[in-house]
Amino acid sequence: MATPDPMAGAIEPDSSTLPTARRAAIQEALARCRRYRKENELYGIVEPVQGRILLEVGPVGAVTVPAPLGSAIRDFLTMRGHSGPIIGHPRSARWTFLTEHGDASAQDATVASDMFHRCAALVAPGTTVVLPSPVDERTGYRVWIDSPRQDYRPELAEVLAATLGCRPVAY
Repeated sequence: MATPDPMAGAIEPDSSTLPTARRAAIQEALARCRRYRKENELYGIVEPVQGRILLEVGPVGAVTVPAPLGSAIRDFLTMRGHSGPIIGHPRSARWTFLTEHGDASAQDATVASDMFHRCAALVAPGTTVVLPSPVDERTGYRVWIDSPRQDYRPELAEVLAATLGCRPVAY
């Protein structure tokens, strides 16, 4: 089976029309996007206007929770040796857990209801998650709580079980 080209799909904007600072930020984002592709099998693209690194949910799953609940989930998964990449959104105090590809859980009304009561969300396939770019990390807008390690991501079912099993804390 052929390995996907880690460079395929990266958007290369016409940087000659962009201000120097924005051009540098986009070039940094492109380099980071290439690294995510090559080292972590996170096949995102760079949005050319703001230089955000966009990852489509589907091949990769995602669960977003309030940061206090995220901390409990992270501890739960770490104790079992299943911690994976977690994106922190400091301004909104939320964490996004990246998982292996999604499954039918998104259609399950009981799971959706339980997640809703925890202020958590299973990110639907076809939507995008924004991965931390160098500019995001410098400004503290979007950061890695736990950076990706190679291509490992926990199973979606494991993260959902941890989310539903961890006691919600006051938000």
